[in-house]
Amino acid sequence: MGEFVRLEVDGAIGTIRLDRPKMNALNRQIEVELREVALEAAERDDIRAVIVYGGEKVFAAGADIKEMAEMSYGDMARKEQRGLSDAMSQVAAIPKPTVAALTGYALGGGFELALSCDRRIAADDIKVGQPEILLGVIPGAGGTQRLARLIGPSKAKDIIYTGRFVEAQEALALGMVDELVPADEVYAAARRWAEQFAGGAARALAAAKAAIDGGLDLDLANGLKLETHLFAGTFATEDQKIGMRSFIENGPGKAEFTGK
Repeated sequence: MGEFVRLEVDGAIGTIRLDRPKMNALNRQIEVELREVALEAAERDDIRAVIVYGGEKVFAAGADIKEMAEMSYGDMARKEQRGLSDAMSQVAAIPKPTVAALTGYALGGGFELALSCDRRIAADDIKVGQPEILLGVIPGAGGTQRLARLIGPSKAKDIIYTGRFVEAQEALALGMVDELVPADEVYAAARRWAEQFAGGAARALAAAKAAIDGGLDLDLANGLKLETHLFAGTFATEDQKIGMRSFIENGPGKAEFTGK
């Protein structure tokens, strides 16, 4: 359990909770703690889905600029200084459904963390964006890559080139967030989404995520090969036997999976 990041487990849902008042600025300590809890969430069999949450007032307003301002090119170029990008990649690699519950602001590294999740549920007064250009730099923890894959390169360039804050309705229209709810309902809405998977076919869900995410980096022919490989692998699971037997005997949607 870290000072600024903790993993809370309730039922089959894990919540990765950022807690560094006032704005959850992402410093190097958070990078380390975020990697650790993301790895734990990935490995724990009792966690079937994961929520990433910054609290009722703010998700994360970006990297800790005071800490970053005095760093040199050499500091940033060294492998050990790529911590924030590595932390985001560890979150993205969690082999379970993940959802970011966004309140207040999700900017810079904060929005890159949201982009590392499968889904983004946001407050209807949310402000999101990649304002790094206003500091004379560019997004460095996945923003240029994940945002362009999510909403397309032209729209991503507009957001990144201008550094502007995108308000809730435009963010929804662009696809930067997937759902808007009142601010005080954000965590509950994220939990409702996550709870769909509490009794789901965990190995199949992991395979589906691996096929979709891995296929984005491949041409269609190789993406189809990856899908076929992962599809075949599900036939080595208990859940495949349970699911197909339940379908034959009881019809669709009634299987009670073990997650194995």
